[in-house]
Amino acid sequence: MLTESPHAPTAAGAASRTTAPPPALYGFLLLLVLIFTVSYAVGSAAGPVSPGMSGTSTGGTSPDGGGEVQDSDMGGMG
Repeated sequence: MLTESPHAPTAAGAASRTTAPPPALYGFLLLLVLIFTVSYAVGSAAGPVSPGMSGTSTGGTSPDGGGEVQDSDMGGMG
């Protein structure tokens, strides 16, 4: 008959085990960085979504260079 009891983990071993993040967290963070890097590269290669768009300024002219500003109000839809 075995009379030895299982050894309880030491305080140092238990503390180091609980403070280290799980390996799956490192894998997830690596995957996240990889996805954002690929997304940025594809976006840079594709170029701007609307080449004629120069910003969000309200200078008083339409984006196509004409002098008339078009109203985008949906009137009565509220």
